Amino acid sequence: MSGIIEVENLSFGYRLQETILNDISFEVAPGTFLAIAGPNGAGKTTLLNLLCRLLPAKAGSVKIDEAPIESYSVKKLAQKIAVVRQEFVPVFDFTVAQMVSMARTPYLGTFGFEGQADKKFINEALEMTDTTQFSSRPLAELSGGERQRVFIARALAQNTPILLLDEPTAFLDLKHQVGIYDLLKAMQLEKGKTIVTVTHDINMAAQYADACLLLGADSNYRHGQAKEVFSPELIERVFGVRGFTGRIGREKFFIPLGKFAKDSSQIDRKQDSSR
Repeated sequence: MSGIIEVENLSFGYRLQETILNDISFEVAPGTFLAIAGPNGAGKTTLLNLLCRLLPAKAGSVKIDEAPIESYSVKKLAQKIAVVRQEFVPVFDFTVAQMVSMARTPYLGTFGFEGQADKKFINEALEMTDTTQFSSRPLAELSGGERQRVFIARALAQNTPILLLDEPTAFLDLKHQVGIYDLLKAMQLEKGKTIVTVTHDINMAAQYADACLLLGADSNYRHGQAKEVFSPELIERVFGVRGFTGRIGREKFFIPLGKFAKDSSQIDRKQDSSR
């Protein structure tokens, strides 16, 4: 392996007899975009926590820039990886600007004062996420979607080569969902960032990601290009749902349909016509 992230035979379980992730191996090349998908309970967030050393592996290894993740100090790892968690309500009454400024902590000197370079990264991050307009407002006064954009701004201000994101568009409207994916893709293409994001939106993953990792609730997984990973058969087996699969340009799209959906009968008709 030669990726900026290398995962080899990784296993994890929260209790002695419970295995959530079992013998997973994959790598993420520098400057690429990986989407991690799968049903609830498959271990997507757990895997993200292993990739930033919030959790210790039960077996196997994680390497960052060819070095074992355990070899990094907290400060040095924070200069390599920025993480955006699922939205939460802040306890302290920080303003947006104060929250984003915290991202520069790993780079501050002995006296802890921000320099011009730090302020530049902070202002750019606020502008890129369209959060400058409420930079002086307390974080607690913002909507869930607005707070999520602030947390992404903080990750961008940290200026790390790797961005790990846990469902970054979960609380956003359609405009900002597309805007965040466009932003992440721009960071990848223009600044060489390595993007790893957990998502439930396999259609967005197919459009924006270079590779996809599909985790199953049975500890099985599939890693590869979206058109290989998101096949109708594999989606039905992993998610336990049937749906309509079509194509727009180069990539397929999938619409899940339950038995009472208006067009659920079209699934069997489409399958029969394709035989």
